[in-house]
Amino acid sequence: MTSVLLVVSSADAWTLKDGTKHPTGFWASEFIHPHIVFSQAGYDITIATPGGIAPTVDEFSLALEMNNNDQSAIDEQRAYLAALGTKLTQPVRLEDVKADDYDAVYVSGGHGPMEDLAVNEKIGEIFTTLLLNQNKVVAAVCHGVGALLPAKNVDGTWPFVGRRITGFTNEEETALGFGDKAPWLLESRLRAAGADFFGGAAFGPHVIVDGNLVTGQNPASAQPSAEAVVKALSSVAAK
Repeated sequence: MTSVLLVVSSADAWTLKDGTKHPTGFWASEFIHPHIVFSQAGYDITIATPGGIAPTVDEFSLALEMNNNDQSAIDEQRAYLAALGTKLTQPVRLEDVKADDYDAVYVSGGHGPMEDLAVNEKIGEIFTTLLLNQNKVVAAVCHGVGALLPAKNVDGTWPFVGRRITGFTNEEETALGFGDKAPWLLESRLRAAGADFFGGAAFGPHVIVDGNLVTGQNPASAQPSAEAVVKALSSVAAK
């Protein structure tokens, strides 16, 4: 059975430029939509967080204004998360994961990854290991793309230099009111690291597939980026 490691931030706050803590966590739809896609594909899904800490959903992701003022959509998301029970509330410790046990790794978003996964050596190791195997897929969406940053080759270089990547853009961060508050901006940091960064229309679906690397820009890109992972793994299976 195809196995996917679904990585979620365990941070419940994001430290801003002025040192204040902004309540955050994982973005509901950026976890739920990929989980649904992978479940429907029949994959064995392992949910992991740094420290095995129960992840916190960002309540802003369940606000009416973030869900087209559709309370039923919010209720459905809360019900989906609750139905996962201990699979979500007692995740696997990321530190205990063996990269070779998985066919793909997917990092969901929310501002949480900016606090922990963007500086997490273990997720960097997992990305580096799987990226080297063209039969495996590495993927992330929105701020989860920040988890690519700690990846390192044996010689210390970044394995994603020159790769086509997308993620939450500076334009989108500014629109949310964090452009001048964030300690660093994801797009800027990825470009500085050597990524060939491409942003699509603000808050619209945008996915980039570069070899066995899949990245999605924002919440609207969660489902299509997960579908791109399934397509990539299906292509490998068909060989």
